[in-house]
Amino acid sequence: MLNIAVILGSTREGRFGEKPARWIFDELGKRKEVRAEFLDLRDYPMPFFDQPVSPGYITEPYENEVVARWTKKIDAQDGFIVVAPEYNRSAGGEMKNAFDWVYNQWAQKAIGFVGYGSVGGARSVEHMRLIAIELQMGPVKHAVHLPIDVYLSMMKLEAPVDPALFAPVQKTADTMLDQLIWWTSALKAARGKEAVAKAA
Repeated sequence: MLNIAVILGSTREGRFGEKPARWIFDELGKRKEVRAEFLDLRDYPMPFFDQPVSPGYITEPYENEVVARWTKKIDAQDGFIVVAPEYNRSAGGEMKNAFDWVYNQWAQKAIGFVGYGSVGGARSVEHMRLIAIELQMGPVKHAVHLPIDVYLSMMKLEAPVDPALFAPVQKTADTMLDQLIWWTSALKAARGKEAVAKAA
């Protein structure tokens, strides 16, 4: 069984992101080989990263209870889907901060993206891909970019919305999920072999 989390990377009031996040979570949950979990950054109100030591060198649990919970959640996953807006050609600060607090627990795991906002959140997704690579993750090729007409069609609706509204991006979502599951499975197996070799 693969543990894959959908991360809702926006905390703002009246956020749009809950709509695509709930939709892709439901789509992920249809995959029989996946145990899906929904992680909302509102439930993890972490301070801005302010540690004197890089997370890559931290071996003890964080003293901050929220950050410790977040790190433990990331450690428990095999893969991720981040749903995030685009602000000023990048992802929101809360999502960047969520990446920054963790290092080893992200590594060697697959990640996919759902973007929304200007040009379908493409520049936000591209920036997050670079962050993921720096964290030694494996971002999959396909991402879901919500076109402006799809975005506007559900702008004033409450989440969850009718899944049919996502029909224009359904094929892309299916492809992304296929890729994510393949890479999540492959990387989980590789991590397992590495752990066995180290223990020998």
